Amino acid sequence: MAIERLQTPTENVMRKPIGQLLVEEGLITQEQLADALKLQRKQTGKLGEILVSQGMVTAEDMAAVYSIQMNLPLVDLKKHVVQPDALKLVPEDMARKFTLIPLEVVGDALVVVMAYPDNIRAIRDIRAQTAMRIEVALGVPSDIERAIDFSYRSSSEIEKQVSQFTKPVNEESVLTSKVIANTPIAQSLDLLIKQAVRDRASDIHLEPNEHGLRVRYRIDGILHNMFSLPVAAHVPLLSRIKILAEMNIAEQRRPQDGQFSIKVGNRDVDIRSATMATAYGERVTLRILDKSLSLFTLSELGFRPDTLKKYQALLKSPYGLILVGGPTGSGKTTTLYASINEIDRDGNNILTIEDPIEYRFPDISQTQVNPKAGITYASGLRAIVRHDPDIVLVGEIRDRDTAETAVQAALTGHLVLASIHANDAVSMVFRLMDLGVESYLISSTLAGIISQRMIRRICPYCRAPSDLTIEERVAYSTVMGDETATFFGGTGCKTCANTGYRGRTGIFELLVMSERLRRLLLTNISADDIRAEAVEEGMVTMKRDGMLKVKEGVTSVSEVVRSVMSIA
Repeated sequence: MAIERLQTPTENVMRKPIGQLLVEEGLITQEQLADALKLQRKQTGKLGEILVSQGMVTAEDMAAVYSIQMNLPLVDLKKHVVQPDALKLVPEDMARKFTLIPLEVVGDALVVVMAYPDNIRAIRDIRAQTAMRIEVALGVPSDIERAIDFSYRSSSEIEKQVSQFTKPVNEESVLTSKVIANTPIAQSLDLLIKQAVRDRASDIHLEPNEHGLRVRYRIDGILHNMFSLPVAAHVPLLSRIKILAEMNIAEQRRPQDGQFSIKVGNRDVDIRSATMATAYGERVTLRILDKSLSLFTLSELGFRPDTLKKYQALLKSPYGLILVGGPTGSGKTTTLYASINEIDRDGNNILTIEDPIEYRFPDISQTQVNPKAGITYASGLRAIVRHDPDIVLVGEIRDRDTAETAVQAALTGHLVLASIHANDAVSMVFRLMDLGVESYLISSTLAGIISQRMIRRICPYCRAPSDLTIEERVAYSTVMGDETATFFGGTGCKTCANTGYRGRTGIFELLVMSERLRRLLLTNISADDIRAEAVEEGMVTMKRDGMLKVKEGVTSVSEVVRSVMSIA
């Protein structure tokens, strides 16, 4: 291990104040230090945390100066592997409590990377916990938190819990487990969900097969095999989910839907569940709706500045129909919610009809589709129009009745935002026609269309220049012509689980209806001709938007090819 001069912080008796060091290093001015000290007297807390929160220094610079002050080595956790024998010595709750990660065992000493190495109590507690000599190194707080999330995985704990029940349970025992949260069933499910949240998963798939129960997480749009549990785990976990989601535990043949909530740390997470019978028993898909990540702004979704400006202008329209389209999982609902977030909710009466309501807004009336109660998209939309709305959000246009009702609402002075399944912006126009809406009504009411996809971002921690294959170069040049670029990719690191990608962004095309496009719609013209006119008028296609993000080093050519290059 390349860490030298390991010691405990108590060895340094005389230390310069951190503020003085920051000034000496030229990272802040004397005036900034005075402002931060004044803020510290009001708020209390560590000076370094205040300086970082105010944007005066970066967390990395702050850690480097702490390293100088305390004469401790600074460890880049992105380049070090946490050793399992060290990890098992310190419980996860202790690591999170003190923001530290046990790195490795060296002789009779445990090397611990700490965000706050002046916390003598933490060092004493770890020494008492491990009965070992503690050697301290310094790390960036956010890096340590990521290392904790990645290192303290739930697999061994889940296997331990699952091993405690080896036969299916009846309804009575599962009901009891709802009350007694420490049962193996309840703890196993909690661990599966909490690990998925830590891994930034959007979905959990529990899939029975002849060998056992396969558990997969969808992370950044891609499914990953995570755990393989024994056959005996299937029925207890399924029953637990059904009880929590208020499903019929006795029904095993018909698909069922439900929802429940769980607390992960200090975050409230809603779980949308769905079951379906397969040859080896019922499978379950859990959609994770993390409330802390719910309300993005439009600027955070990946819109290009010129496209964003045009779309924001559309949202100020007094009436008309705005469509957001793409396949399942393309982020349509996120864009619709971000759009609502841009609109003045005090000065407008905003009502929605959704299936399901994924996130709840203050100051907005949201209605859940409920066919058993006679509330469909179409009937709910007709009811909404009688409540004097200014803006209406329709979760999805999927049939003729809903399409015609939405168009009529837009025609009578309301701004209607709706999602629809179609491959690109122009295809959405023809999708409305396929649903039976007359072209003259589309021409009169349609204000604009967004088509979108979600693509993975290159991991910022292992991003490096990368060569393209011949096929990738052809794909890039087909869209971008002779525009040159330096291409990047992710080499793989533990922060991105060696995938080379971390997080996602959107690629978009925005078609704004012009008078010429409205006239063309009335002439039975082809989709290709409408697309050509839209591009002539300034529409940036999803393919070009994606390749522009490749040129900027945000994503890779292979991601754009995977997402949109099959579109006409």
